[in-house]
Amino acid sequence: MKFLVYVFLIVFMGFVVCDVSIAKEQVTTPKHNSPERKLIANALRTVVEKELKKPIIFKINTLNVQNNWAFLSGMPLEKNGKRIDYNNTPYQEMIDAGIFDDWICALLHKKGNSWEVIIHVIGATDVPFVDWAKKYHAPAAIFKLD
Repeated sequence: MKFLVYVFLIVFMGFVVCDVSIAKEQVTTPKHNSPERKLIANALRTVVEKELKKPIIFKINTLNVQNNWAFLSGMPLEKNGKRIDYNNTPYQEMIDAGIFDDWICALLHKKGNSWEVIIHVIGATDVPFVDWAKKYHAPAAIFKLD
């Protein structure tokens, strides 16, 4: 009888461990206004505002999170919700040359309780994140666009 109890416990613990590891593998999207979504957006916002030298917000189209990695795609906007005026930014020359699409994508990694921007691209006319999973050892599943 003890043997059967031990076998049951081992099998049960195996299912618990599997359930935890499977849950850890799933891609999630933090809900609008959730603390996690705000932390991710704020980490990226800090970097982009420094680059553009103006306050911005994001219209987020995709936000996928898995195993402390996040992929975000969307559009940076002025604080009032209007399109960014890129005059006096590093991007105006690209706009003038017709090689700028008004969007952003970024890869972030969570370390401790904070998110760190690993790489971001503004205005790409291609798919800059195509090799990010391999290059940065991030989970490939997060790079699916909505």
